[in-house]
Amino acid sequence: MKSIIISVFITFFSITLVFSQTSERKFVSINNKQMAYKTFGLDERKANEPIVVFESGLGSGGGGYGSLFPFIQKSFAGIVYDRNGIGESEIDTSIKTDEDVIKRLHDLLAALKISPPYLLVGHSIGGPFIRFYASMYPNEICGLFFIDPTDFMLTKDEDNKVKINTSSSTGYRGLFVINLKNIINDTSASDGFRNEAKRELNESSPEFFKKYKSLQPLKDIPVTVMISYNKHIEHYETEMNENLKLGINLIPWWKELDQLRINHYAEMIKNNSNSRLILLPRYSHGIHQQDPKIVAEALIDAYGNCLTSSKNK
Repeated sequence: MKSIIISVFITFFSITLVFSQTSERKFVSINNKQMAYKTFGLDERKANEPIVVFESGLGSGGGGYGSLFPFIQKSFAGIVYDRNGIGESEIDTSIKTDEDVIKRLHDLLAALKISPPYLLVGHSIGGPFIRFYASMYPNEICGLFFIDPTDFMLTKDEDNKVKINTSSSTGYRGLFVINLKNIINDTSASDGFRNEAKRELNESSPEFFKKYKSLQPLKDIPVTVMISYNKHIEHYETEMNENLKLGINLIPWWKELDQLRINHYAEMIKNNSNSRLILLPRYSHGIHQQDPKIVAEALIDAYGNCLTSSKNK
């Protein structure tokens, strides 16, 4: 059962395969805790040019972006890192909210003297994180790049309507909580992963992504959103549905949730110049691992838009 729970999280919510880091990984102490990171292209970065900052999915270290590096390292400067408790960064139980996560990333960039503007990249739950960062530090951001982001904008009424329309007993918001609780109780999972799950459970209980209801309006910056939809229904999803007695009619359930997520992100960027929504049918949740070239090309384009936008200010 535990293996099913972890597998479900891979597709439904957040976690990505963690690629091994290279010897270029470095460490810095923030709040007396060691944080692991890797940079590229800093020596060639010119004053006021954007730098790409990568934020990973739940339980995933910065190495999960390793598949992109061969395609992007000569195009711009960037930094990937492991959140506290993930990968090789020390756990820090004082980080209790998503706001704390954002502040810690901000402190990391300051400690490394990596100045803005930042083009933030977020995969899965890293998507909500970068949107939160853009709300907290709007003047530091020149662009956002979402890779199959979690739909933090899904409302209770929408979730209930999906259940009714698809004759399902469990909604996305309910399954999110169920899986977080199972990870927290799974002693085979790392302490860091369980700590992240505990934090996100607190952030989404009793209200789903409650602190995201009052985000500052998104500034007119270039935004790219890549969304996979109409995914294959895997055997373990069916097994999970049966074993946990979730009563989810998977195909229509996913179809409705996909459409809502597309609508929400389309609405989010409707007033942003040089922005786009890229829809990828039959792709997996880990778009950047399945097809790193298509993500790299879109990211290079997004960087060009940020560079132009920054020069015009």
